[in-house]
Amino acid sequence: MTAALNGAVLRSAGPPAALLRAEAAIAPGPVPVAATRETQIIAIYGKGGIGKSFTLANLSYMLAQQGKRVLLIGCDPKSDTTSLLFGGRACPTIIETSTRKKLAGEAVAIEDVCFKRDGVFAMELGGPEVGRGCGGRGIIHGFELLEKLGFHDWGFDYVLLDFLGDVVCGGFGLPIARDMCQKVVVVGSNDLQSLYVANNVCSAVEYFRKLGGNVGVGGLVINKDDGTGEAQAFAEAVGIPVLASIPADDDIRKKSANYEIIGRPDGRWGSLFASLAGNVADALPHQPRPLSQDALLGLFKGEAVGRGVVLEPASLEDMCGRPLTQKLSLEVVYDTV
Repeated sequence: MTAALNGAVLRSAGPPAALLRAEAAIAPGPVPVAATRETQIIAIYGKGGIGKSFTLANLSYMLAQQGKRVLLIGCDPKSDTTSLLFGGRACPTIIETSTRKKLAGEAVAIEDVCFKRDGVFAMELGGPEVGRGCGGRGIIHGFELLEKLGFHDWGFDYVLLDFLGDVVCGGFGLPIARDMCQKVVVVGSNDLQSLYVANNVCSAVEYFRKLGGNVGVGGLVINKDDGTGEAQAFAEAVGIPVLASIPADDDIRKKSANYEIIGRPDGRWGSLFASLAGNVADALPHQPRPLSQDALLGLFKGEAVGRGVVLEPASLEDMCGRPLTQKLSLEVVYDTV
C-alpha cells in the first residue's frame, strides 16, 4: 500500500499562524480529477444513525464480489461499522485489544484486530467508555497502531473509513485535515439534521483546501430516500453528485435490522449497490460550495423548519422573574472642562 497515512497522524505541529493566514489567502488550485494513488482511500461521513454503517457494509461487500481487495475500518466510537458485515457479531476493537495486550506485556498482531468475510477485510478502531477519554484521541491512537502493524505495506484496492460526521473534534477530522484520503463521501437523507452535518463536512473540506489540502467530496449517498427531494436539492446547491439513492423500503429496513447483507450481485438490491460501487470508485474529488444556514433552511418547507418565528430578546427582568428597582450607583461623575 502507498504511504497514504505517512506522517499524517504523528505530525501534529503546524506552521506559525502568520504562515497559515498567508496560505489561506491563496486561492486553491484545481481539485485533482482522479485519485493519484494506487489504493483509493475514501472517508465516509454522516450524521449518527443515518445509515453509514449499513451503506458501507453493503458497499464493501459488493466491491469484494466484484473482485476488489477491500479494507473496511470503523472509526466510530460505537464500533458498529462491522456489525452488519459479520451478521451482528461484535468485532474486537483495536483500542481495547491494545490495552489488554499491553497489560499482559504482549504485542498486538494483525490476527488480533482484523477479520474477514467473503473477501472483505474489516477492523474497528473503537473508543473509550463515556466519561473515560476523548474519542478523537482514540482515533489517533488507533491509526498510530495501524502504522506499527505495517499499514503502508498492505495491498488493497480500496480502504473505506467510517467516520462520525456530527463530532467535530480532533481525530474525527483527520482524513480531511491531514490528507489521509483522496475523497470524502457523505451519507444523508431528506431531513435537516443529516444535511446540516453533510454541509459541515463540505465546509471542512473547503476550509482545509484553503490551507493547502487536496481532499475533495466525491458525492452524496441519499439513504432512506422518501422522494421529497431535499437531499437532491442540497447536492445540486453545493455542487456535488448524488452517487446513489437508497429507497425507504420496508424490505431494506427489515434485512438491515436482522444484520443481513443486501448488496449481493444476485439479490433484489444488487444492481443498486453495483451502481453505487461503480460511482464511488469513479467519483471525482469535487470542491464543494457549502451553504449558509439560511440557504440550508431554504431547502425545506417553512412549516418543517419553523421559519417566520421572530427572535424576541430577553430582558434582565425576564431572567430574574420579577420587576427590578434601579439601584443607586456610587460612581463619581466629573464634569468635563
